[in-house]
Amino acid sequence: MKAKRLGIFPNMTKEKVRTNLQNFVSLCKEQGLEPLLPMDICDAFQCEGFSQTDEAALRSLDFAVSLGGDGTLLKMAGYIVPLGIPAFGVNYGKLGFLAEIDSPSLRKAIMRLGRGDYEIESRYLLKAEIMRGEECLASAHALNELVLAKGAFSKMAHMQTYINGKPSGSYSADGLIVATATGSTAYSLSAGGPLVQPELEVSIITPICAHSLAARTLVIPMSEVIDLKPKAGSEDMMLSADGEDVGDVTEDTYVRIAKSPYKMQFIRLTSRDYYQTWQQKLMSND
Repeated sequence: MKAKRLGIFPNMTKEKVRTNLQNFVSLCKEQGLEPLLPMDICDAFQCEGFSQTDEAALRSLDFAVSLGGDGTLLKMAGYIVPLGIPAFGVNYGKLGFLAEIDSPSLRKAIMRLGRGDYEIESRYLLKAEIMRGEECLASAHALNELVLAKGAFSKMAHMQTYINGKPSGSYSADGLIVATATGSTAYSLSAGGPLVQPELEVSIITPICAHSLAARTLVIPMSEVIDLKPKAGSEDMMLSADGEDVGDVTEDTYVRIAKSPYKMQFIRLTSRDYYQTWQQKLMSND
């Protein structure tokens, strides 16, 4: 039987990743998997290389794995999600809500992957477009969150929100987060948003340091279309998707957010449920 090809996305800026990468590669080979590494480091680990930006090379992968923290997994997702490649993350960062495999459970997880003992779990993404009239100027997809905010946080961002074309709120705040259920444990949580079971098909609208005690998080079905429009006289704002800049939002443009056609295919290799994971991660951060 042909070995399954596992594309490895390592964050080489992390010392723990550099220290453990050789052992991880050896473990994969031991379990009958074919590990592949980025072209610039593959020779040093005697692996086949692949380019993260080469669609044909990515399509040859059966699975993908990130080694690092949640940021590393989100960056990997940008490459593989449009191609439907199932993936998981190994946490060498801090909390690691998305990259749920840790060092003690790593060997058992790779053994399960090697023998095909895993489940696939789909997570929803959001799509954002910067619009001028009906013209799309820029677009992006987000697994965690979209953020519209001022470049200078010393100034307020002033915007009006519309849901399915109807006015739904007015905000003066440092910015506004629109998160997926998966992203409820990220920036939205830090801004006072709720924890949401990650398989739910919802959008979570959370203001950042709103200049009003009445401004609260709103959770709505992801099927609803959200428009974020700067108020007259507003200064330029920046839209970001999972921490990456998408583009400037000026007074004559607006942001349209809707359900993405893509889903992230997560490989589940542990028996931990979400509620247990949340409790462990949040307590470890106290």
